[in-house]
Amino acid sequence: MAVQNAFEQKKRAILSEIDSTQPDLSPKGSIDALCLPIIELINTSNDMVTTSSCSGRVSVFLEGTKSYNGEVKIGGKGQGGKWLYVTHDHEKVVGWLDELMSKNEYALETCGKHIPSEQITGTTRYILYKYEPFILHVKCRDFQIASKLYNAAMSCGFRESGIGSNNLVAIRINIKLDVPIGYLDESSETLMLFVSPEYVSILDSLSLSKFDENARKMQTLYDKIDNELINCIPAPNTKTKVALAETKEERRERKKKEGMERQRQLKSTQNQL
Repeated sequence: MAVQNAFEQKKRAILSEIDSTQPDLSPKGSIDALCLPIIELINTSNDMVTTSSCSGRVSVFLEGTKSYNGEVKIGGKGQGGKWLYVTHDHEKVVGWLDELMSKNEYALETCGKHIPSEQITGTTRYILYKYEPFILHVKCRDFQIASKLYNAAMSCGFRESGIGSNNLVAIRINIKLDVPIGYLDESSETLMLFVSPEYVSILDSLSLSKFDENARKMQTLYDKIDNELINCIPAPNTKTKVALAETKEERRERKKKEGMERQRQLKSTQNQL
């Protein structure tokens, strides 16, 4: 029996986790459906394997506190940091404020007012409205493959991408939103929004446009990887032809349906536990 090298062992373990019906270690517990086509495409390569991903999301986040050298600092998850709302589905962007008001453990006031100057301190815990785009991490067999993937991502506009240790490629793009929309009044445990519902609607519209741009970029990246790293298209003057049993669109739709079926099976398994 041939002995697998470290990369092949890692890939085999990752693919086993992907195929499992058990929840993964992410907060969501499963791969985003929009990521499935590009993940399955990359994982057909003998030289690459995906390690983590996010298709893009809108979130509303309450900052936490951290103790540093005896001082209280604000930012990040920290103590008390909390996701108030998260969705990876563009159809659930509009209406999050109503859902937050009905389900949140804190009281919520949409006052549309500025923070009183006396409350602007280094310990003010802000509420942040965020749009975060697609991100994908891919472990490659060697630096040559990592470089090809990195160059493909950069050429598609993923300018925040990079190659880390162990030939791990992070594919990222900077189409973010990160806007403070309120703060926590800790004396009354009330979330105070200093933006109006109309302004929230503007943020939602911006996020929807970014979801659309994000999806277009993901498709461009998919096609680039498919053509240049997976199913390399011969130069025009070659007599070799690529014979495909199905079109790219058919393959993409099939992989998406297979991924959604795995998610359905996962939910069914969780409901039976």
